[in-house]
Amino acid sequence: MHGSYIRRSLEPVLRKAASEFPAVVLTGPRQSGKTTLLRRLFGRRCRYVSLEPPDVRASAAEDPRGFLKLHAPPVILDEVQYAPDLLAYVKEFIDADRGRSGQYLLTGSQNLSLAENVTESLAGRAALLRLLPLSRREAEGRPRSSLAWERRRPMKPSPHAFTRLWSGFLRGGYPELAVRPDRDAALWHASYVQTYLERDVRTLRQVGDLTEYSSFLRVLAARSAQLLNVSDIARDLGVAVNTIKAWLSVLEATYQVIVLRPYFANVGKRFVKSPKVYFTDVGMLCHLAGLKDPEHAASGPMGGAIMETAVLSEIVRTLTHRGTEPRIYFWRTSAGVEVDFVLETAGGLVPIEVKLSATPRPAMARSIATFRSDVGSAAAEGYVVHPGDTRAPLGGGVTALPFAAL
Repeated sequence: MHGSYIRRSLEPVLRKAASEFPAVVLTGPRQSGKTTLLRRLFGRRCRYVSLEPPDVRASAAEDPRGFLKLHAPPVILDEVQYAPDLLAYVKEFIDADRGRSGQYLLTGSQNLSLAENVTESLAGRAALLRLLPLSRREAEGRPRSSLAWERRRPMKPSPHAFTRLWSGFLRGGYPELAVRPDRDAALWHASYVQTYLERDVRTLRQVGDLTEYSSFLRVLAARSAQLLNVSDIARDLGVAVNTIKAWLSVLEATYQVIVLRPYFANVGKRFVKSPKVYFTDVGMLCHLAGLKDPEHAASGPMGGAIMETAVLSEIVRTLTHRGTEPRIYFWRTSAGVEVDFVLETAGGLVPIEVKLSATPRPAMARSIATFRSDVGSAAAEGYVVHPGDTRAPLGGGVTALPFAAL
């Protein structure tokens, strides 16, 4: 990566894992900064080998033991999804020197096969961590800052001018776009989608036709943040329902989308069972939806979905980069009362509504009030997150929170 290095919230977690486990596996989408991060933290003491070049891949496949002897630990093995059979031999080498931590640092960008291989071969020997694109706090140089509901004292948001906020949404969180403000975001995203389709998707057997799969990405983007209706999408694209389900699992496995499940508290009400799908990166969502202009993005029909995606990805990235699994849902009764996000925390269930208006009003907290009265003492304080600068109580244990103060 060119230019300056951006500090990641995952750094202390990675260091700790490497000091406690013989192997660390770092997964995440292509271009999220995995290699940069490992080389930054461990480059001085580890050799570095990328398995992407075909000749390196071939030698790892032909003589795995010889390959691992040649590249003795401590070593960073990059893009290990290209040589999945290597993991069984890594296990053999680890077991020969079980007490030694930080021997193998592995990266991979496809979760599906990789996670299965890791649990099969390296169970108990490897820490599995995930690196997503940059959170807002990382991009702004505050990688350690906590989330709003974890703080004793509210943080003063840096005032985010409207255009700056929405331009940031359009660029998204991939490190290269943050480090190089001169890069054309539309061109970068277009080439990312192309590379992603050709390298990650083509190797996953569930996808036959790449052209159809690209149309599927655009159709899904247009329905982002809505209840997922698989049969509708199948009908629009003229493909089988099972194909759509398989494609969705590919997107989830390659970290391109987050599938949000509904939260059920046994209140005896009927709840909606369908999940919702969000793109992991708000810039990618805007690109697939064909949006290039901040004003247009904010005031167009996708404005709400973009804002929700930005809030969700900030929460998910912040928690994932601490090495924890985010437990986040949405809540919706059959009567249509809905809370965008419900986060399970040690302090209770945090309900979060996302609004496009920069002028928070008490009426915006209505559905959170319904949620709080339904789940009772399990509910923590709620938040209405908006793009403006005002932090204010909205009554009934709900606070209006600027996106910048999240």
